[in-house]
Amino acid sequence: MSSKGLSELVLIVEHVPTAARFYEDVVGLQLEHETGGEWAWFWAGPEGAKQRLALHRGKLLFEEHSPYPAGERFGRVHFAFEVAPEDVEASVERVRAAGVEVYGPVDLEWMNAQSWYFYDPDGNLLEFWSPQAEAPE
Repeated sequence: MSSKGLSELVLIVEHVPTAARFYEDVVGLQLEHETGGEWAWFWAGPEGAKQRLALHRGKLLFEEHSPYPAGERFGRVHFAFEVAPEDVEASVERVRAAGVEVYGPVDLEWMNAQSWYFYDPDGNLLEFWSPQAEAPE
């Protein structure tokens, strides 16, 4: 079997409507659909890709089989969104305009990129990762 890439990522959040507004208005993701206070689904990849980010309050399937006790099964996570170099300034400013502290830029010389970091309302560390133009030879 060969992997086709990430399909979806589900974040357990305290309040879905609050988290959904953050991911739509601050992060800039496109809402796919929201089902009341339990789920919100966003497109999280380039147009036409089938990568999604879900926000959920409550239990997940097979949670009872986790090796960790209730209340410790899910933790804070870190993940990055790729942002085109020409869009990164506006994206970072949108986060700052929402009153969210942004850290960076951090130069990632080993991958010729820059990153900016910030936290969502549930304490997950998000990153805007932006590849830099290749230097001419």
